[in-house]
Amino acid sequence: MIQHTYEDLLNQARLLPPDEQLQLLEDLASIIRQQVKSARRPKHSIKEFRGLGKELWQGIDVEKYIEEEHNSWGG
Repeated sequence: MIQHTYEDLLNQARLLPPDEQLQLLEDLASIIRQQVKSARRPKHSIKEFRGLGKELWQGIDVEKYIEEEHNSWGG
């Protein structure tokens, strides 16, 4: 497989006629838009965290815990 540097590709693009340069630009923009769109898709849903760590709260009085936390703020 042939590896091209950015400069190689840029020099090749300069050799194209203007209409083909514009087409290349449009094609590159389309490729990049697709990559950005794909990157934005979350790989996981926040809903997957439901119930995570619930065993940590077993046997703890939530109201008492909140009151203790609030009192620890020094206010």
